[in-house]
Amino acid sequence: MFAKVWILILVCFSISGTFSLDQKAKDFLTSGSHSSNWAVLVDTSRFWFNYRHVANVLSIYRSVKRLGIPDSQIILMIADDMACNARNPHPAAVYNNANQQIDVYGDDVEVDYRGYEVTVENFIRVLTGRLAPSTARSKRLLTDAGSNVLIYLTGHGGDGFLKFQDSEEITNVDLADAIQQMWEKQRYNEMLFIVDTCQAASLYQKFYSPNVLAIGSSLVGEDSLSHHVDPAIGVYIIDRYTYYALEFLEHVTPTSNQTLGQFMKVCPKYLCLSTVGYRSDLFQRDPDKVFITDFFGSQKRIEDAAEAIELPPLEIEELKKDSDVFVPYGPHGNSPKAEEFKRRLALEETGGRTLSLQNIIGNKTKAVAWMVSNCNFNSGRA
Repeated sequence: MFAKVWILILVCFSISGTFSLDQKAKDFLTSGSHSSNWAVLVDTSRFWFNYRHVANVLSIYRSVKRLGIPDSQIILMIADDMACNARNPHPAAVYNNANQQIDVYGDDVEVDYRGYEVTVENFIRVLTGRLAPSTARSKRLLTDAGSNVLIYLTGHGGDGFLKFQDSEEITNVDLADAIQQMWEKQRYNEMLFIVDTCQAASLYQKFYSPNVLAIGSSLVGEDSLSHHVDPAIGVYIIDRYTYYALEFLEHVTPTSNQTLGQFMKVCPKYLCLSTVGYRSDLFQRDPDKVFITDFFGSQKRIEDAAEAIELPPLEIEELKKDSDVFVPYGPHGNSPKAEEFKRRLALEETGGRTLSLQNIIGNKTKAVAWMVSNCNFNSGRA
């Protein structure tokens, strides 16, 4: 009797563990409701003494690239070229730490808007998609209704405005209206808006569009302060909020379980010397349940198929016997049968793990990713 009870308990635990494992795997593959990640990173300041603002934006740029967002989905705007400034004792390099541990400029930085291209008009045009037809693809924010968008701004600001190039300003009303246009044109799914400047919280006070979470490095009436000086350069090289935000992001990996709720607490007042503000009333989800990689990482979305798809057999041996298939040197090397042979042979060599469905769904090519039955999803996100 007792043996039967123990067997029943073990079976229940086994079934429960299987369901739990399956759910973890599904959550890992389908977390969030977005299909892509984009970032708009903007330094609005010129002149050598604003070196830290360039280091700020390049630090965030380095983090999002490390977590998987490609340059093709990052719009980087830098108002001044500190790396090539004649005063820079480290040519072609920008450091965010006096120990010079990390060159955030690096070898593969791709600046989309630089110098006098960084204007209020260009910034708003990038957000709203109202660019000239001749604008290069790399300068366009090609988002859609499934895109999560990170916007990061750094520079000098005041109550309700942020300066560009020390010559013009963008107001909180301008920002609010630009984001509303993005929503109406289905240019984002969710948005994380971060601004590191004096009186940063004033810049998101006028927001009224849904699905926007905003974070500011200082409240209205407060200054956002610098962190430390590099004696070799002679200027402050990073701001306090971005320094501690970067410290947090350096411990994040693409499969980490850190949340936006944790990120919102990275710089308490005793470290920042200003009060970090945030606005979450427009955001539909609980920040404590949203992974930080939903905005700082790259989304590779995998969805369950509605029904099983039966794929045709490879039939490699039959194709090999066909005299019309003589690849790659024969007279029929470019014939349809030869192309089919090469395609199927390539699939055979890779085990058929990824199959083109072009003939099944028409002109739109998709791929079916097969999960091997013995995959080990031990903990979902580490």
